[in-house]
Amino acid sequence: MQTYGNPDVTYGWWAGNSMVTNRSGRFISSHIAHTGIIAFATGGSTLWELARYNPEIPMGHQSSLYLAHLASIGIGFDEAGVWTGAGVAAIAIVHLILSMVYGGGGLLHAVLFVEDMQDSEVPQAKKFKLEWDNPDNQTFILGHHLIFFGVANIWFVEWARVHGIYDPALEAIRQVNYNLDLTQIWNHQFDFLTIDSLEDVMGGHAFLAFFQIGGGAFHIATKQIGTYTKFKGAGLLSAEAILSWSLAGIGWMAVVAAFWCSQNTTVYPVEWFGEPLILKFGIGPYWVDSVALPSDGAFFGHSTRCALANVHYYLGFFYIQGHLWHALRAMGFDFKRLLDRTGPYGIPRTP
Repeated sequence: MQTYGNPDVTYGWWAGNSMVTNRSGRFISSHIAHTGIIAFATGGSTLWELARYNPEIPMGHQSSLYLAHLASIGIGFDEAGVWTGAGVAAIAIVHLILSMVYGGGGLLHAVLFVEDMQDSEVPQAKKFKLEWDNPDNQTFILGHHLIFFGVANIWFVEWARVHGIYDPALEAIRQVNYNLDLTQIWNHQFDFLTIDSLEDVMGGHAFLAFFQIGGGAFHIATKQIGTYTKFKGAGLLSAEAILSWSLAGIGWMAVVAAFWCSQNTTVYPVEWFGEPLILKFGIGPYWVDSVALPSDGAFFGHSTRCALANVHYYLGFFYIQGHLWHALRAMGFDFKRLLDRTGPYGIPRTP
């Protein structure tokens, strides 16, 4: 957190980040607890959607965000290939159980374990201390994050290859092998909205798995070469800076996902998410449904696709604003000076 040269600065209870800035143990507890909240929301929401699901209304015309994602990866179908919700409740309950496990882990790190990992008695744990302006420490932690992302991609690719996912072209579950064509992968950077090959989708994930695991191994194995200068980032790494980059990354992904899911019907099948949307502009871009929906069951009168696209875009927009806020603070800009120079309603004070 930015202290503006005052190491004894204190923050209010609402500034939650200040409690974990220099306490890697508390930082880990926050991550684990956050994962628990996500798992709880996923499990609870899936059960809620399943309980109110009406098979007489298309899934995309109901509030069925979690069911739609499960159906698109081939979960919830009977042996005849018809979506019945089979096994969905079990997946939801597993998420609820995991939420308790994650919550317990978060409490252990927050209450029982050391506040700072460098004070741990476990030698391996000490490597995950937080030294914001130490490139070797930061690159070591980054490397582990990249490997986890790569493993997640492998899981998805292997799931599609062994179990199979839903192919809207066939209206059935089928096994999908990845197409690791680097030329095709590069071309899809510019036409991803209209991608219509599941093999190409899996190929992109396989490429990401290789790239991320290779990058993770590189970051873990290497250290700073030569003098750590400003050109290499000296003085730039800080809690504020890393938070700003994280917000920029998740914000950009949310915006891309919004545009993608609004139009693409291969990764987001019409059967589960509803029809493609119409893009409109007001203060900012937003999407509306291209078909009339029934008055009951729809998410505030919108399809699952419409809710997904708009929520992703506006969350991404605010994430990017958070990135700008924290990036400016990391650069030393003091927003309090604006208050010192303006009166009520932003009217400049007279000298």
